[in-house]
Amino acid sequence: MPVSVGIKIVSIKLHDKLLAAARKTGAVDPGDLEDALEACVKKIEVSDNPSELDRMLLAEGNFTEDQILRLFALALGMQFVEHIEPASVPLEFVQSVPSNYAHQHSVVAIENRNGTLVVATNKPLDVYAVDNIANMTKCPVIPALASRAVINSAINGAYEQRTTVLEDVAEELDATSIQGLIGDVSSEDLLDVVNRPPVIRLVNDILFKALQMRASDVHIHPFEQKVMVRYRIDGLLYDMLTLDVRVLPVIVSRIKVMAGMDIAERRMPQDGRCSVRIGPREVDLRVSTVPTAYGERSVLRILDKNAGVYSLQQLGLSDYDYGRIDELINRPHGVIFVTGPTGSGKSTTLYSFLQRIDSREKNVITVEDPIEYHLDGISQIQVANRKGMTFLTALRHILRQDPDVIMVGEVRDEETARMVIQSSLTGHLVFSTLHTNDAAGAITRILDFNVEPYLVASSVAGALAQRLVRRLCPHCKVELAADSDKVKRMGLAFAGFEKVYEARGCDKCFRTGYLGRTGIYELMIVDDDVRQCIYQRKSAMVIKKTALESGMTTLRMDGMRKVEQGQTSLEEILRVAQSDEV
Repeated sequence: MPVSVGIKIVSIKLHDKLLAAARKTGAVDPGDLEDALEACVKKIEVSDNPSELDRMLLAEGNFTEDQILRLFALALGMQFVEHIEPASVPLEFVQSVPSNYAHQHSVVAIENRNGTLVVATNKPLDVYAVDNIANMTKCPVIPALASRAVINSAINGAYEQRTTVLEDVAEELDATSIQGLIGDVSSEDLLDVVNRPPVIRLVNDILFKALQMRASDVHIHPFEQKVMVRYRIDGLLYDMLTLDVRVLPVIVSRIKVMAGMDIAERRMPQDGRCSVRIGPREVDLRVSTVPTAYGERSVLRILDKNAGVYSLQQLGLSDYDYGRIDELINRPHGVIFVTGPTGSGKSTTLYSFLQRIDSREKNVITVEDPIEYHLDGISQIQVANRKGMTFLTALRHILRQDPDVIMVGEVRDEETARMVIQSSLTGHLVFSTLHTNDAAGAITRILDFNVEPYLVASSVAGALAQRLVRRLCPHCKVELAADSDKVKRMGLAFAGFEKVYEARGCDKCFRTGYLGRTGIYELMIVDDDVRQCIYQRKSAMVIKKTALESGMTTLRMDGMRKVEQGQTSLEEILRVAQSDEV
């Protein structure tokens, strides 16, 4: 019998079953289904591939994936699954099947029935992917049907909920072996730990656990007798894992390979970057290594691309400061400085400013080191000091590109400070950052760069000082009366406070009592009174006092407002904000 004839006979039998299922359930109109099946028969005769019948029906555009899969389930006597709980995915599936294979073929086990796996797929006529699952898991398999969206959601949840095996993998490591380090590690999938060498599994698990716990940085810190893995979560470091010091060279070498660094160079600091994935989620890593007395220390900064850029409304500004900031960033020219220590969220604030500006009407160019997030409609330049592309060099060339808005990542020296000031005086709006303790300190820092006071007074529009404070976990925060003993012991007067809250700790916040962070802000507008202080080279203390008389809210004052609103605790404000001594 010719193959095409055999395919046609099989197709006719399946068509009859599908039509019978449609009449029985009423899920689709039988007439529409019959017309679609006739069109599909002609395509199958040409392609000789009856296993694509479900895809062909979906391509007709008259039926949803759910409708088609329900019909096939009834026609073929298979189970149709509407929802899959990630926790129900058997452990043997997660341990044996790579996540990228599960995603690529849309297959996931949903149950273990006395040693037999029930595997959901969205391809009812494709048996090869399900058969491969049986080979990988060494278990018999029963196929079931579910939509692609349901399957992919279950895959992501199941692999992300797996318990990490850091200690177990660390014990497998042989400190003398580097086998398996070299390979294609671009966009490494952290969920894919099946049949990987121990060092790769260990590093992947360290990063995966860090992402689970919302860590911003991972520290690999060598000591004389041990290696400590530490996570920075909401601004504070926590010790997470202790390893044998002998595994340090292998771990650092693996990290260097991932970041495209030289694994043979151990006596000089190195920087690198790479991307990793958690299923469909993409994460950037910035890697730094430095030699110490007990070996190389590594720090990995985690930049989650899915987190995106915060809008101006999401920063945590008060309504009063929000209105004034919005007015500042819509000026035609001037300099706006964002100040604070490292890790206080300055870059995030600058990105929010840029996002607020309409890049369709204005030419916006940035100079950054490094570029943390890519923004649509904006030209972003990466500083490369070794190649001569410094902030100063880039800024000089940017001025020939007819910019309206310029963002300079940081003012580090006199030349850059002068160029930023001159750029604003020639009709450009400039955003930049400085490392100062408060907003008034930004003025005195620019004056310290030997920029003339009259230039500073006529160009600087405002300065925004900021800090990041941890948010109280909404699931476990506890209310304290404003007149309680603990509040009194703080030695602060809380006139008008009705209640405050303190951290307790629960499973959702990893027992820290805090979940996420928000900003506290001090916005100083350079008005006529502040300009007079600048002309006279007054101290930061005098400038701050003058700004307070004009209605400025200090970091401590903004923090206390957030304490009263129940966003953060007294301890957090006292930890990050200095007292208002003027």
